[in-house]
Amino acid sequence: MVAFDEAHAAAYDKNFAKLAPIRDALNLLMYAVFSKLPTQARILCVGAGTGAEIIYLAQKNPGWHFTAVEPSAPMLDVFHRKAEECGITPRCEFHVGYLDSLPSADSFDAATSLLVSHFILTPADRIAFFRSISSRLRPGSLLVSADLAYDRASPAYPGLLDVWMRMMADAEVSEEKMESIRIAYSRDVALLPLEEVASIMTAGGFEKPVLFLQTGLIHAWYAAVAP
Repeated sequence: MVAFDEAHAAAYDKNFAKLAPIRDALNLLMYAVFSKLPTQARILCVGAGTGAEIIYLAQKNPGWHFTAVEPSAPMLDVFHRKAEECGITPRCEFHVGYLDSLPSADSFDAATSLLVSHFILTPADRIAFFRSISSRLRPGSLLVSADLAYDRASPAYPGLLDVWMRMMADAEVSEEKMESIRIAYSRDVALLPLEEVASIMTAGGFEKPVLFLQTGLIHAWYAAVAP
C-alpha cells in the first residue's frame, strides 16, 4: 500500500477540497450503514489518512471510539491536529503502521477501508488484507469498503474515465496531478471489475458485499463478517 510523504500529506486536503461532495455522499450513507451500532462502538479505520470519515462519524455519535491505522506518519499527524481541533482526541487511538502491526486488542464493532485496497495489486495480498480486517471484527460486524473499481475492458470505460477526468479538471486539480492519476490507474491501482472486488472481499472473510454507492469510478460496499 501507499504511504504518503510529508509534502503530500500537507497538501492532501487542499488538493481534493473541491471533490468534497463525493466524500460527503460516502460519509452520509456510511453513517446510515453504521447507525444501529452500539452507543459505545469501537470502530477500526484502516488507511485513515487525514481522518475525514472519523471526524464525520465522531461528530454524528459522541459515544463511538476509533482506532486509526495509517502507514504515513505525516498523514496521521494531520489527522491528529484536526482531531484536537474538533475535540475528539480522547476517543481516538492513532497507530502509525499497517494493520498487522496493530497490537492485539478486543474485537471491533465495525471497520472502514476507504480508497485503500485498490492499491494492493496482487489478488492474494488483497484477500489477505480483507482477512486481516475480518479477523479483528466481532461476528456479524460490518465493514464499509470503498475503492476505485470498473471493468477496464468494458466499452464504457474510456467514456467514464473521460468524465472522471473532466470532473477533476473542473475541481481545479492540476494538469500534472491529473496526468499522474491517469498513469496510476493503469499501473499502480488494481482497478478491477465490481464482481471481482466483491469476490475478493468474500474470500477475505465477509458475506456477499452490498454495493450501496457509486460516484464515478468510486464504488462502496458494506459487508458483514461471515459466520
